[in-house]
Amino acid sequence: MKYYDKLIFGLSKERRIGFSLPENSWKDRADGIPANLKRSSPLDLPQVSEPDAVRHYVNLSDMNFSVDTGFYPLGSCTMKYNPRISEEVASFSGFSGIHPLQPAESMQGVLRIYSELSDWLCALTGMSAFTLNPFAGAHGELTGLMIMRKYHLSGGDTGRTRIIVPDSAHGTNPASAAVCGLEVVQVKSTGEGLIDMESLLPLLDETVAGIMMTNPNTLGLFEKDIHRIEAAVHAAGGLMYYDGANMNALLGKVRPADMGFDIMHLNLHKTFSTPHGGGGPGAGPVGVTENLKHLLPMPAIRKRDGTGEYEIAMPESSVGRISGFMGNFGMLMKAYTYILMLGKRNVRKVGPYAVLAANYVKESLKDRYRLPIPSLCKHETVFDGLAACSGDVTTLDVAKRLLDYGFHAPTIYFPLLFHQSIMIEPTETESKETLDAFIDAMKKIADEALTDPDLLKEAPHNTPVRRPDETLAATHPVLVYQHKP
Repeated sequence: MKYYDKLIFGLSKERRIGFSLPENSWKDRADGIPANLKRSSPLDLPQVSEPDAVRHYVNLSDMNFSVDTGFYPLGSCTMKYNPRISEEVASFSGFSGIHPLQPAESMQGVLRIYSELSDWLCALTGMSAFTLNPFAGAHGELTGLMIMRKYHLSGGDTGRTRIIVPDSAHGTNPASAAVCGLEVVQVKSTGEGLIDMESLLPLLDETVAGIMMTNPNTLGLFEKDIHRIEAAVHAAGGLMYYDGANMNALLGKVRPADMGFDIMHLNLHKTFSTPHGGGGPGAGPVGVTENLKHLLPMPAIRKRDGTGEYEIAMPESSVGRISGFMGNFGMLMKAYTYILMLGKRNVRKVGPYAVLAANYVKESLKDRYRLPIPSLCKHETVFDGLAACSGDVTTLDVAKRLLDYGFHAPTIYFPLLFHQSIMIEPTETESKETLDAFIDAMKKIADEALTDPDLLKEAPHNTPVRRPDETLAATHPVLVYQHKP
């Protein structure tokens, strides 16, 4: 049995101590602690040595999969490598040691970074101004929709309470709209996976606040009718909202503002290589065109006229505060470093290399996996299960078997347009050798699905956790371990 198969409580021995702390100088003051804050029984913690405790947590960490340990082809999530220089720069004491309540005069360098990052995002997207305050992509969506709502309400247009969302949209789009008090109206896709203009046009009336779009969309396809869409939405008095989740495919090549979008958010973890997921700090900057910049949330960074110094402003026309301070500076610092490291020349290579990688995977696997839309893709490609199999082998079985080959599974069963979706996004940071190894594993799995389907149905075979009951985990999560002798 491997060490990490044993719970640390199983190693506990009475009076075995793995730490040394100074004597508690507060014990004589315990009478001042309210009774409801005092423990009625000792902490139920294991008693282990320091080596046992260290090995326990190190072995647990070895069970994790990350972009540092292997290829992570999650579609739509854009699991880019996080450059170590970005981590190093963000950890400089001058950045990590600042306090959000410091006066502006004492952190001019930090405010300059805020200002320059905003300017760079404007240059890359065509927007006129950005706020860096939102804490995540979905938070950015909500902020952008708040701006959209206030724009209509401030103009006396109180009847615009509906938002159009494509059936291929990310799940956060309708969720953010609902939180913002908007009624979600779904527009269908064509057989080519693009917005159906015949379905869209009848929806555009005086009740529509705008449309939320991702371009390229969730199928990895560029909406070729984007100028027809924006002309129709604007003619109806609505605004165009750009979900920047897939901006990685366009970075340095196409700007959302040039496609006619008025508001957008960026997921810095998807496009600008900051750490992704885990529920920790995120960043979802929101950009707007010139006629909306006065509505961006407070506080805002302004440059004092004639002095070159920066100040923190509280514009009265703003939608208000959407975060405690000015966003997660550590994440913003990493994105700033990433853009600075690439420079104007290399930032233009990100999108083309991402598109090249995705199409290489698509063309290499299209004979083994069903490809519902064969056209050129952008940053990701979507298959609809195996092209052929023996027995009832599902997308879940393919994903589980892939773990045995040392790869993280791609996104499965999303988008919902296909029953057996396998969405693969390789990103521009992966080498051809890594992509070839992944492609080879996917081909072997397709062969196994024909010759030995039970091998897939019972996979994975060599992971610490195999096939947990996901429904039970979602409905009755066990969030803590309570030792029971």
